[in-house]
Amino acid sequence: MVDLQNVGTFNANTRFKVGYLNRLERMLEKVLPNAMLKAKPNLESRIRTLKRDWAIVYNMLSGKDNSGFGWDEHRVIKKVSQFRHRSFPYYEQLTAIYAKDRAIGKYAKTTANIIEE
Repeated sequence: MVDLQNVGTFNANTRFKVGYLNRLERMLEKVLPNAMLKAKPNLESRIRTLKRDWAIVYNMLSGKDNSGFGWDEHRVIKKVSQFRHRSFPYYEQLTAIYAKDRAIGKYAKTTANIIEE
């Protein structure tokens, strides 16, 4: 995904253009020829999960409601119960991709607001 972002062929404002999943599928096929990963549902589902987890970490580290949370830069692990024994090694790369499309202003929602809904 970082390669697609850097090349710029599939960028549209702060999102990826239609067809980026197919290109990503072809890129992964070269690296993992026997994995048989498909754009839908495999890659789409994994990207959705990565973006959701990234948003949780991002909101806690840069948001107003970050009391009691921290980031261990040496182990690349967020200090919070959901991720207690899980690292998030691609945080910086995902931040480069997704941080630009974060909402700000009166319509922005924090993780706490989303969970309450």
